[in-house]
Amino acid sequence: MSIEDRFQTMKAVRFLRFGGPEVLIYEDAPKPIPGLDEVLIRVKACALNHLDLWIGGGIPAYQTSLPHIPGCDVSGVIEGLGGNVSALSIGQRVFIAPGLSCFRCQYCLSGADHLCDQYRILGAATDGGYAEFVKAPATNIMAIPDSLTYEHAAAFPLTFLTAWHMLVSRAALRPGQDLLVLAGGSGVGSAAIQIGKLMGARVIATAGNTAKLETARQMGADIVIDYTQDDFASKVAEITDKRGVDVVFEHVGPSTFGKSLRSLAPQGTLVTCGATSGPTTEIDLRYVFSRELTIMGAKMGPRADLNTVARLVGEGKLKPIIDSTYPLSEARAAQEKMQSRDFFGKIVLRP
Repeated sequence: MSIEDRFQTMKAVRFLRFGGPEVLIYEDAPKPIPGLDEVLIRVKACALNHLDLWIGGGIPAYQTSLPHIPGCDVSGVIEGLGGNVSALSIGQRVFIAPGLSCFRCQYCLSGADHLCDQYRILGAATDGGYAEFVKAPATNIMAIPDSLTYEHAAAFPLTFLTAWHMLVSRAALRPGQDLLVLAGGSGVGSAAIQIGKLMGARVIATAGNTAKLETARQMGADIVIDYTQDDFASKVAEITDKRGVDVVFEHVGPSTFGKSLRSLAPQGTLVTCGATSGPTTEIDLRYVFSRELTIMGAKMGPRADLNTVARLVGEGKLKPIIDSTYPLSEARAAQEKMQSRDFFGKIVLRP
């Protein structure tokens, strides 16, 4: 590493203290230098996730050090290779698998690399893609399907991986089943709608306004519910002749969890990946055991699932939805839009 390398800078968006979008600063930051087993990427697009807001707020689970550059979903061009990297090439179009695992522990070796003892997420425990450059382990670098733009390549990894793992790997969604997708206008919700249809389910989706409901229909939802106007559990009972749905795709948390359970048919499955509205909720256990309900957790997903999702996105069978794009310098405005929930799909930054 030369003296010149040590002092090279780039433009980045980072925060020096925890808070909301207002703490983001667009400024010069040190350009990352890849280690022996790492790759340097010139960022072409970085998609926003709600995780960015939680990281910025100082969520304890990620032990984020300051200053910090967020951004989990990144696509770009290989700019530099570490000394041990030989299977990749400069100029290659790539995206970064957001989950960082050791690939040596018992979980990794059994194919459950997302449960790795050392599991981290790019842009959470490490600096991420709100920048002109980012570095990542060579094992996390994946080729962009030829059919995808940089923006679309950044818009699918975290959310589509999560939704696929929830519905296919965990809940084992089958053709002919009824699926309820909460917050269908979110990035992960719009992914779940498409995956549900791909698997042959009847998809019922909730959203908060007319425009989102119509877009959810365009994504493949068979039935839509405006949760601001109707109690979705009551509507599900009406739609299913009081039977309930086979699977609920839950990622909101306590504000919806009780209704989600009540929406399930006997022996139905609730699968959850998040808690946007808070970390704790009350459950009437009598309802759970008397109806033989299953409650499942899901955290991101293994690399094998991401490989499958990338192939399906490349083939056009799944389509990441981009709501809007912002220049990197306007990351604060982009996060404020995400915070407002006035969007459908993904918001993307471009350096």
